[in-house]
Amino acid sequence: MRRYAITNRTLFPQESSLPHPPQSYRERWDPQQSTQLNALLRQTALWATEGIDYIQLREKDLPAAALASLTRSILEILHNTPTRLLINSRPDVAIATAAHGVHLTAAPGQLTPAQVRKLYADATLPPPIISISCHTLAEVAAARNNADLILFSPIFHKSVAGELINPGQGLEALRAACLAAAPTPIYALGGVTLENAPACLEAGAAGVAGIHLFHTP
Repeated sequence: MRRYAITNRTLFPQESSLPHPPQSYRERWDPQQSTQLNALLRQTALWATEGIDYIQLREKDLPAAALASLTRSILEILHNTPTRLLINSRPDVAIATAAHGVHLTAAPGQLTPAQVRKLYADATLPPPIISISCHTLAEVAAARNNADLILFSPIFHKSVAGELINPGQGLEALRAACLAAAPTPIYALGGVTLENAPACLEAGAAGVAGIHLFHTP
């Protein structure tokens, strides 16, 4: 099963009692830096050790300089591992840091995969890996053969404090998306758990994606 982890540093506690990172990347750990950012570095190292296929760096509130610094630290951690780092919606940061790729949304006004690939080529960087978020079959059709992989969501319902806030589209919608996207792989996103992940694969997904799914408390 292919796995695509999405970051969210706010899931980590802000207290300074978190353990120090492993020696393998301790030189990149800054005790003066945000505890949550240090925890995120530790998490990315764990993901690489576990063989996670893709990490999407989704820290949208960080200024460009801070995001670039964090990206470089993660790329050092991922060096000589098969885990690839994609930057959410910031091709400029991805190119400046030579990240492995970019994640795009299907929202109007964003750069297209073709435009991102041209920017990488102009910067004499290897071709980027491009993932894109899709929520409808029309968006899947538009992304097909343009992106390297598609995150289709939401699959399962989401509840907060017992209140349903997102009903999810279900496995049949995922199955239809996988057929519409072929041969571009679909990763199931939204309410995916270890228990329901096999059903996503049976519906045709190449893998699963998530935030809470892969974060270690």
